[in-house]
Amino acid sequence: MATAKTAYTSEQTVELVAAYTANPTAETIAVFAEKFGKTVKSVVAKLAREKAYVKKEYVSKTGEKPVKKDDLANEFQSKFGLTESEADSLTKANKTALVKILAAFDSE
Repeated sequence: MATAKTAYTSEQTVELVAAYTANPTAETIAVFAEKFGKTVKSVVAKLAREKAYVKKEYVSKTGEKPVKKDDLANEFQSKFGLTESEADSLTKANKTALVKILAAFDSE
């Protein structure tokens, strides 16, 4: 029976997980990729297998966490007493317009 080749030693794994847990950044991943002679994808995959990888949170072009139109429609439904079908029809509206309308009512 053939033995499986391991890409990372147990010492490398412990060092990588400890360093990344202390400082979960792309720079940490890049440093260890260089140090171990691995690709960034390989290091990310190893961290994911070790359940240590923290996925980057998506932000919009404006730098804010995106809000789904369904969430906006649900907010309209609760604030204005809309029926489910009325709220669902709002998901077809322009998202920017929905945000501006909610902002205008919230500021009053």
